Amino acid sequence: MSSPLSRRTFVQISGAATAIGLAGLSHTNAVAAEVPSSAADFAALRATWRSLLLGKDFKPTAEPFSTKLAALGAQATAYAELMAPADGSLFPDAVWADPDPDLDTESYTYSSRIQTSFQRLYTMAEAWSQPGTGITGDPSVAAKIVAGLDHMYARIYNEGQPRYGNWYNWQIGGPQALLDTALLVRDELSAEQIAAYCRAVDAFVPDSAVASYAGTSTGANRIDLCRVLAIRGILGEEAAKVALAASAIAPVFPYVTSGDGLYADGSIIQHTFVPYTGSYGAVLLDGLSKLLALLSGSAWETTDPGRQIIFDAVEAAYAPFLHNGLFMDGVSGRATARGLPPGSAAGQNDDQLRGHAIMASVVALGQAASAEENQRWRGLVRGWIQRGSYRSPVTDPMLSVAKLSLLNGVLDDSSVTPLPQPDSSLVFPAMDRAVHRRQDWVASVSMASRRITYYENGNGENLRGWHTGSGMLYWWGGDFANDQFSDRFWPTVDPYRLPGTTASAKRLADGEGGIWGASRPDVDFVGGTGDGSYAVLGQQLKGLSSSLQALKSWFFTDDAVICLGSGISASDGTSVETVVENRHLGVGGTNALTVDGRRRPSAFPWSASIPRAGWAHIAGHGGYVLPERGTLNALREERTGAWRDINSASGSTTPITSRYTTLWFDHGTDPVDEGYAYILLPGASASTTARRAGALGRWLTEYTHTPEVHGVRIPALGLTAANFWAAGRFGGLSVSAPVSVLVRERRDGTAVVCVSDPARLRKSVRIAWDRPVRSVVTRPGPLTDSSTGSGLELSFGDLSSTAGSTLRTTVRLG
Repeated sequence: MSSPLSRRTFVQISGAATAIGLAGLSHTNAVAAEVPSSAADFAALRATWRSLLLGKDFKPTAEPFSTKLAALGAQATAYAELMAPADGSLFPDAVWADPDPDLDTESYTYSSRIQTSFQRLYTMAEAWSQPGTGITGDPSVAAKIVAGLDHMYARIYNEGQPRYGNWYNWQIGGPQALLDTALLVRDELSAEQIAAYCRAVDAFVPDSAVASYAGTSTGANRIDLCRVLAIRGILGEEAAKVALAASAIAPVFPYVTSGDGLYADGSIIQHTFVPYTGSYGAVLLDGLSKLLALLSGSAWETTDPGRQIIFDAVEAAYAPFLHNGLFMDGVSGRATARGLPPGSAAGQNDDQLRGHAIMASVVALGQAASAEENQRWRGLVRGWIQRGSYRSPVTDPMLSVAKLSLLNGVLDDSSVTPLPQPDSSLVFPAMDRAVHRRQDWVASVSMASRRITYYENGNGENLRGWHTGSGMLYWWGGDFANDQFSDRFWPTVDPYRLPGTTASAKRLADGEGGIWGASRPDVDFVGGTGDGSYAVLGQQLKGLSSSLQALKSWFFTDDAVICLGSGISASDGTSVETVVENRHLGVGGTNALTVDGRRRPSAFPWSASIPRAGWAHIAGHGGYVLPERGTLNALREERTGAWRDINSASGSTTPITSRYTTLWFDHGTDPVDEGYAYILLPGASASTTARRAGALGRWLTEYTHTPEVHGVRIPALGLTAANFWAAGRFGGLSVSAPVSVLVRERRDGTAVVCVSDPARLRKSVRIAWDRPVRSVVTRPGPLTDSSTGSGLELSFGDLSSTAGSTLRTTVRLG
């Protein structure tokens, strides 16, 4: 075991390292090198970065800060006591020495421990820098931090070390923690130490890492790399590095039309095929908010007008998926499986934590936005904070002190008026997702297509997310069930019975289909249309590693989601089910299940097949109307699992148990052209559900779910909507080719006709509506011809290049 290195010993090692051929700084951008700078400029940037890391304007003796700071100090002390530098490790439980180092996934565990070691040093440095931790300014802690940095440089993270395992640990996770640690303890370091750490970072993150916007240098990864370059520059006082980082941000700003990045419809994609607003998108937002704040007012301030796209994304891409503080799992990729790591005492990584962190990033980004945007965003954040009914964002123990200070600053600001949750219905065609919002409930659907993966697993995470893209329907109440997918849902839910999905019971292997979103169904018609208040979604479904095929639709209204399916067929020798609901009741939930007015047994376990069921109700959650009175299968059960079951890399092995009530239709073994129809009523009482079922025909006057068309007509809402899987007619509408259509008649005598081509294949389409129309008021670009009178006819040209987006035509009714 080696002893901590003194500065003098370090200089000797550094000289020896140089003697064995270690490279210096790589060539930097010539334009960047011309930026004038001084020691004062770098000192100002370091002070800004310290405040971004540590937070500001908070009282360390007040809650939640006093408790958070004490816990930070305790954790840092534990790391300091555990630290024991050895040939292949800094901490005995984080050995990085790989007996067979290469770039395959078997080496990922070892390379991740390099990052872990640097992150522990950062925790120690933060606790040493923050007030109220019990080790603030402690010389012995500072000495350990410096010794740890020296050891990491001498033994593993240096310019002579070949890379192995996961590139991310060497280029982003590791150097970020290294640089942040070194910046916090910079006054304790010699010039030689700083130069050595900078050489190590330069070796693994050369300027060429941002030379082209491709590979692992796109989207959130690009911003992470820019952060490394920028902090490397201000730590080592090299203007060219800071300037390169500032200029390399620019490719992130423009909308993309394929691959990774932000799309004009608000979608955020990473790994080419994975919706990732809540994970990589969160990193993108956090990184940009910090970098823009860091460089603001400096010689390297980012003034690219393209940054307005990022500002617009706050409300177009992020806010739609935030509900009362949580951020929806359907756009968080494999992050849903991170949950609880072994021995974690601080808390759980879940939709709540992701939401709270994104809220803090929105506040931070506001500092670089216009005054109007900043005030409006603070109002959004205050509304989310005040409506949070499960875990308060302003006391979340998993957030850093800096993020807590941002959120508490909003809550304490009396000039900020909380903004209500908006009523909206949004389709995100570039990532096969949709969100429907009302004041007292919110829902979201996840789908898959040729463009978007069924699910992503990788690094051992999310091993059983197989069917999350098979039409999973998430929903939350306005002031209830906000923990539905938090807590222990993912390790305990039956992965073959996710709510809203149609899936084969065929058994699948952990990680089935391959890593990094490799598997995608060869289908095109996935998407929908809407007027911003109501929407229709359609999914042509093919099962993962199965022969299952189906057509699925969702129609979103003020108080209901109408769910229709047809063409359900398979030949795997196993049953196929459509899951009406799989409601998470928590550890001891006893929520009553009522079917057709009869309360069912409350025992766990309990199951039944209920013929001719007309409606069902789960107390404390909502109701379900079954218009075709088929056989409803019901199950009440306790399920036990562990986070390690779905996250083999870092999940806790501790068994946990939770209760569920599951409702489903069994389509039988090897079904042929089966279908379903049900209506979800979020938050409805049993009596409301019974009334809707009893008078359904007066509200939903017409509906169909054939292999050619799924459609609904609700005159009380002026709504007719349909997914036409082929040319056909429904509810006074007729089309010449497969499209999604929604028509909404308004009280002002106008109507809006919404059309999309989810398949992105239509070269032309004609739409007719049997309704007197006087004139066309507004025309979308692809509309080539129209006629009015006793009916409306619209002719569209090529829709294949519209990316599945909605085309809206406003007409004046006759």
